[in-house]
Order: sequence, then C-alpha cells, then structure tokens
Amino acid sequence: MATIRDPLVRAYLTTLRDERNASPRTIINYQRALEAAAEFLEKKNWRTAQADDFRTYLFALMKKNRSRATIRLEFAALRSFYRYLCERQGFPTNPLLAVSLPKSEKHLPVFLTTTQIDALLRAPHQAKPEKQAPEWMSWRDAAILELFYSSGLRLAELAALDVRDIDPYNETVRVLGKGSKERVVPVGEPALEAIQHYRQRAKIQAGPLFVSKLRRRLGTSSIWNLVKKYLRLAEIPIPASPHKLRHSFATHLLDAGADLRSVQSLLGHASLSTTQIYTHVTTERLKRAYEKAHPRA
Repeated sequence: MATIRDPLVRAYLTTLRDERNASPRTIINYQRALEAAAEFLEKKNWRTAQADDFRTYLFALMKKNRSRATIRLEFAALRSFYRYLCERQGFPTNPLLAVSLPKSEKHLPVFLTTTQIDALLRAPHQAKPEKQAPEWMSWRDAAILELFYSSGLRLAELAALDVRDIDPYNETVRVLGKGSKERVVPVGEPALEAIQHYRQRAKIQAGPLFVSKLRRRLGTSSIWNLVKKYLRLAEIPIPASPHKLRHSFATHLLDAGADLRSVQSLLGHASLSTTQIYTHVTTERLKRAYEKAHPRA
C-alpha cells in the first residue's frame, strides 16, 4: 500500500488486506475513495462528520457528472469504512446509514459469440512470436484464455492459482474467491489439455500456475494486457476486458439450459440478483429471434 497518513484509514485497509483477503485493486480503489472524501470534508474528521456532510459530498460528485456506478463505489468504500470504525474503533454511529444513493444503472453484460470465442482461443498459436520470448509463452497464453472461458474465473482468481489448485483427475479447479470463500469449479477438457501442454513445455511442476518468462507469478495487469492483445489480433470489435470472458461463460451456460443457481455457484456470486443480469441478455436474444422469425411478430 502507498503511504497513508491517516492512521484510521491505514488500519482499515490493513484489515481489508489481511483479514478479508481483499484484492490489491479493491484496496487501491478504497484508499482513493477515502482520501477524496477526507479532502472534501476538510475541517471535519471521521468522528464529527454527519450525514448531511456526506449528502453534500454526494451532490458534489453528481455535479461533476460522475457515473452512478462510480458514486456507488465511492460510497461503498465509505460505508464499509464506517462499519469498521463502529465495530473496531468505538465510533457510536454510522452517518452513512442515513444517506440514500442513486440507483445503479442497468447495463447488460457484453459477451463474445461462440464464433468469436473460437477465434480468440486460436489467436495465441497464430500470433507472431515476440523477440526473445520462450517457446512456451504462446502455450501459456492459450492455457490462460482456455481456462478463463472454461471456468468463468475473475481476473484476480486466475492470477492467484497455483499448480496444486488444478485437479486434472476430477476436472476441477479450486478457487479462493472474494471474502476468502473457497469454491470448486468444473473445467473442460480443452482447458485441462492446454494447461498440461503449457506445463510440460515450461517445466512447471509446482508453485504459481501462470508465470512470466522470469518465472515469477504473472500479475493481473500482465494477464489483462495479453487478453487485450489477443482480442485485437482476433479482430473482435468489443472493448477489451478479461471480464468479457466471464460474461461469455455465464451467458453461454444459460443459453445451453444451465439453471441460474448453478451459474451463481460457478461464478462465486454471493447474491442471486448479481447473476440474474445474465438472464436479461438471453431474454433480449429471444426477443430478437422472435421478432425476426415469427410471422405475427
């Protein structure tokens, strides 16, 4: 963590990291949100700030044309921080409980078609090798893309995988998700074969599953960049994001008849409502198909 002057914020972020296993990205986002709020409050401190102070802060963010999602993220950090202050630091009240936030905007997830997925998964072996790159790197990249799509893992979950987390006999992967919640996810045969080919060529026996050419664990930013690279090489015209593979995983499962509860478990969603957004995707596709094909549409 970067230097944090405020001892309460520093203690809270340490708790997030050490006790709740929050991702580095979450910690950075929360730190920025808390520091921005503290700067706005100026002469007030965390103990003397009232609900009206945070309502004023909310209106200031809205005047800056911040998106609803960004505002809700800022206040999610503040609400979590104040829960910590009340539970661990003896604060008598949580002023954020009296602050109402704008409802989140409904955006349908963007996903790849099966044809686009096929093109993306072929891309690592069709790409021109980078100078001085080990021969096994294209096999590593292919294994990453196959596992992403096959399992629907989050970016941080995939980066954190060790060799021991892959069970080729039971065709599963053991994942430590948000809040240190462990889940076991099925993995398809093509992904397991890709991982095996990569491990054989890179001589990976134990430790981190996906490594750099210097044999260090591949970080989330490196994985994000390689997904961007192969989306571009496959000429897939959507904004680049590893999460698109997660969206595609969920959407294709539901299209094939998987029930919502099973998809919720596979994705590691705590709430079914989080998973239900994918049903809107398939409903929209059904509507389009109906309107295109039905004579009375």
